[in-house]
Amino acid sequence: MHYISNMLTGLKYSQDQFPTIIVNDGSINTIEAATAWIKENVSTLEKELNCTGALLFRGFPVIDAPTYDAFFSAFGYPNFTYQESLSNAVRINHTDYVFTANEAPQEVEIFLHNEMAQTPLYPGRISLFCQASAEQGGETVICRSDSIYTQLMATEPVLTNKLAEVGVKYTTCMPSEDRPESGQGRSWKSTLSVNNIEEAEEKLSKLGYSWQWAEDGSLKAQTSALPAIRTLDGGRKVFFNQIIAAYMGWPGVKEHPAKALCFGDDSEFSTTYLDSIVNISEAISYNIAWQNGDVVVVDNNLAMHGRRPYSGERKRKVLVVLGSEIT
Repeated sequence: MHYISNMLTGLKYSQDQFPTIIVNDGSINTIEAATAWIKENVSTLEKELNCTGALLFRGFPVIDAPTYDAFFSAFGYPNFTYQESLSNAVRINHTDYVFTANEAPQEVEIFLHNEMAQTPLYPGRISLFCQASAEQGGETVICRSDSIYTQLMATEPVLTNKLAEVGVKYTTCMPSEDRPESGQGRSWKSTLSVNNIEEAEEKLSKLGYSWQWAEDGSLKAQTSALPAIRTLDGGRKVFFNQIIAAYMGWPGVKEHPAKALCFGDDSEFSTTYLDSIVNISEAISYNIAWQNGDVVVVDNNLAMHGRRPYSGERKRKVLVVLGSEIT
């Protein structure tokens, strides 16, 4: 299959070209052929990803975790394993690098976020593979982080400049044991990759976090000030964080934002500003209506993602692989 990018002339982005959708013309029938095709076209694909922020591959012979692992590996990204992350979402591994998407209940919406941006460690690439779509709903929603920033600067320039200057702090609560029924149910031992309280406190100290232990053994930890707006190569500024996900999805935060969010100087966010961020992002988001076998590759620096709620008896099964950027 011969692939010519429509974006290579000038590499100028427009919202109607997000995401790039690449459909197999029927000539690629095996995973070996698919990986060979990726390797042959990886330079063009990477340029397009850097421009649009997301590539959706449809009709390729990806059917399960092993073939998905091979498909994504063909891009050559250094692996970023979930075990090495500081995310507190519960995941289940299918191969060394392929794991389930967030295991939150189907009625729960997972709101827009840059993967692991609430921690100092985050991947440059996130890929998702639909092995089984939901009967109703369950779309993966994606949104350009630079477009959010541009619109925020037009409507809320003072607070957005403040956010760029001082950053954001997140406060999370981690249970003493894994709770798979929760979207944030990974225990502090699993999240921090430690065995006991002493090791946990040593790691938290190195990360620059502050923390409190609860009587039930759970841990409340606050990050140091993390960037909420970043400047990418070429000068593009992006709204890179988990502010929307925290405000809209973390328990109790919509009613009391200070429970999980504050500016990097410890001042509080106004709900007016937070609502403006949510409204802007929702207006420019794109819903990926999954078809079985679809694979999407997202530039985590340039695009946010989330999950719509879903329903029906058929279990939605979407798998994930993370990668670091090629340097």
